[in-house]
Parts: sequence; structure tokens; C-alpha cells
Amino acid sequence: MHLNRTAALHLASSVSLIALIFLCLIWELWLAPLRPGGSALVFKVLPLLLPLPGILRGKRYTYQWSSMLILLYLTEGVVRVMSESGMSAILAGTEIALAAGFFFSAVFYARLSATAR
Repeated sequence: MHLNRTAALHLASSVSLIALIFLCLIWELWLAPLRPGGSALVFKVLPLLLPLPGILRGKRYTYQWSSMLILLYLTEGVVRVMSESGMSAILAGTEIALAAGFFFSAVFYARLSATAR
């Protein structure tokens, strides 16, 4: 039973992290950049690329530290959803959902993978 749950959590965290990476890219380059033509805020995607290989491989340690990293993106989403309007607010709400999804799936994956050993 643990194996099915850990596989589902692994899939959920992988998908939400990849979706968050793409969201940050298209948000700051095309959909609603701070400046026309793109924003330097697109570089916020770089920290998300660091845990990607470990997440895709199911490395427990990566799940542990990346669950703390993702809280920065959750915080940014909350700040921007409350301070912006229109498309930026919608994208910020999506960022909140993806970051929260990653956080919970990563935390529970790390917890279940510890008991599966």
C-alpha cells in the first residue's frame, strides 16, 4: 500500500514542480511580465531547476530540502495575488496552488519513503 501512495506522491510532486517551472517562465516572459518584452524576474525559475533531477529520481533528501525552498514561491504567490490584479493575480493564484501541491506531496513523500525502508 505504501508503494502506491509513494508513487502517486512522486508523480504529483514531479508534475507540480515542472508545471511551476513552466508557469514562472511563461508568466515573466509572455503572459504578464513586469516590463513589456520580458522581465528579469524570469530568473526566479533557476532555483527550481536545482531540485528537479533529485525529485525526478525520487531522492528523499532532495524532497526534504526542496519542500523548504518551495515556500519562497508560495510566499511570492500570496504577496502577488494580494497586490496585483488581472492576469498577474490569476497567475499568482496558480503559483500558490502549484507550490502548495508540491509542498504537501514532497513532505508526505519524504515521510512515507522513510517508513518504506
